[in-house]
Amino acid sequence: MSNTVSAAANARFTKEQRLLTPAAFREVFDAPERKLHQSHLMAFVRTNDLGQPRVGMAITKRKVPTAVARNLIKRQIREHFRVKAHSLENKDIVFIVKKSIKDIDNKELKNQIINIIKK
Repeated sequence: MSNTVSAAANARFTKEQRLLTPAAFREVFDAPERKLHQSHLMAFVRTNDLGQPRVGMAITKRKVPTAVARNLIKRQIREHFRVKAHSLENKDIVFIVKKSIKDIDNKELKNQIINIIKK
């Protein structure tokens, strides 16, 4: 149990673990190896050659109109990715919101994020 807690406590979310450029996002969107669907979220997954997993988020104002809600989603994705990054393969993962999240609570949103990251 303490190994799990210490691994999570020592895990950091670094700049190298983020998809930063439009070209990096385009590579994942143009040729994903997998598309993972949940009711409100979707993730595009593609293998990378960098030796570590990376995450990106494309969360639009149209689907999530308020900045507070968009930032909440991004924080939750980053946190779950940070905790699980040490056990993930070398993949690029890009999250998008499929439909409005007005009717979803935080617990369900977290479950959807966790389900995508586990796969």
